[in-house]
Amino acid sequence: MSNNYIKILLLALLAFTGCTKLEENLHGQTGSGGVNSDNVPALLNATYLSMRNPYYGPYGWWALEEFPTDEAIVPTRGGDWDDNGAWRALHLHRWESDHTRINSVFKDVLGVSYAATDVLQYSPNASQEAQARFLRAFVEFSILDGWGQVPYRDPGEDVTQPPRVRNAQEEIDYLIAEIKEIMSDLPTDRIDRATPDAAKMLLMKIYLNRGAFLNRQSPTFANEDMQEVVRLADEIINSGEYGLIDDYYLNFAPNNGQSETENIFTGENRGGEDAATGMTNMWVAGLHYNQNPKGNNGFCTLSDFYNKYEESDVRRGGEYAGVTNISGVRVGFLVGQQVNQKGENLKDRRGNPLAFTPEVSIIERDPNHLEVAGIRVIKYPIDYANGSTSLLNNDWVFYRYSDVLLMKAEALLRLGQTGEALTLVNQVRTKRGASKLAQLDEQSLLDELGREFFWEGHRRTDLIRFGKFLEEWQEKPASDPKNLLFPIPLNQLGNPNYTQNPGY
Repeated sequence: MSNNYIKILLLALLAFTGCTKLEENLHGQTGSGGVNSDNVPALLNATYLSMRNPYYGPYGWWALEEFPTDEAIVPTRGGDWDDNGAWRALHLHRWESDHTRINSVFKDVLGVSYAATDVLQYSPNASQEAQARFLRAFVEFSILDGWGQVPYRDPGEDVTQPPRVRNAQEEIDYLIAEIKEIMSDLPTDRIDRATPDAAKMLLMKIYLNRGAFLNRQSPTFANEDMQEVVRLADEIINSGEYGLIDDYYLNFAPNNGQSETENIFTGENRGGEDAATGMTNMWVAGLHYNQNPKGNNGFCTLSDFYNKYEESDVRRGGEYAGVTNISGVRVGFLVGQQVNQKGENLKDRRGNPLAFTPEVSIIERDPNHLEVAGIRVIKYPIDYANGSTSLLNNDWVFYRYSDVLLMKAEALLRLGQTGEALTLVNQVRTKRGASKLAQLDEQSLLDELGREFFWEGHRRTDLIRFGKFLEEWQEKPASDPKNLLFPIPLNQLGNPNYTQNPGY
């Protein structure tokens, strides 16, 4: 492991601890430490790598975006997947300020923010500086989304002092100005690096969500914000660089970072080179013990969500070359009898048919149902070419072109231009094999966002923006408005600049 990467890990630790005796012992290892402008490429690359822990795979930011929603659940299966109730608390909206998953994600995203800031100390060139600032803005958007207040330090600032904190309005203003300033200096040659189009998409998300971030219980949407979303979308659309592809799952398949047709910003994975092992959990967490590859029989989706799809919709999944012929595993939603690569029916560990059921409870008690309850999901086709336990050449997908189209559709809908919005939604649906919608309203658009971006870590943000996050749904009662924000972790409240979010 390089000294620069160790440095990034130390900074991530400092970001978590805030101001402690440990920081005093490490201070002096976080200054120049032999790093100069010649080392900046390695340090910047290490910052990109630091994105893997909070973002690649299902145990970081993805978990906080999916499990509190109508899209995903981790049922307690007898003694399995109990984890002191942590997974149940996410789905039921019963978390508190000591929740282990919320705390670990907060720590990890802060680590990326401070690592990106550290790059700026060492005289980076214009492109390097712009990339570091983009990565910092990207993760600060997540922090704003999740916690509503964002800690920050300026380059070279004393890390033994607690970071200052911006409120939602201050952070939104900062992010808009920051992204506009750096956009023209971002590189354009790789989709697994920050680009001007990735920056435009991040700006679109800020404008689209501004009203929700400032008033989560009663979001409002200013016309000028929606017009900015449309304008930025049109710049990307009119560039002619992107389009929707016929093979939906190719967006997530091995080497998906090599195609610039639909993916706009991805997180790099290369088999055998600093591989992101957390990506394997995108299938391990849900597949059964007796499938190939062997899974941990945990994560699944809910039948009400699955039933939003038409049978003809290719996003439901099916057999996939390079996967099903090797293991029997399909892509998309796995429901019903599961088979091996020869088409032979599989059984669970009790000898019952391994047939995943749409029915699932947040606590499963029937011994004959424990291992088969819940529809499983494979969004990233398994990279068998690099070994059955690897997803090493599947880049993590942050932004896709369909997101541009559907963000524009939402902005147009909120501007009252329903006809054009419907055309865009039907453009996506037609490519996915679904029938055209006859009309469009907020509920039908929210449903379409779910169908297009399932298992991509979008759902919580979308539900809050559409005013649906606190409602009752499958295996979840109606919940308290405090849950529109996550709590500031208890171990962060030694920083007097934080104010604990209401209700915690």
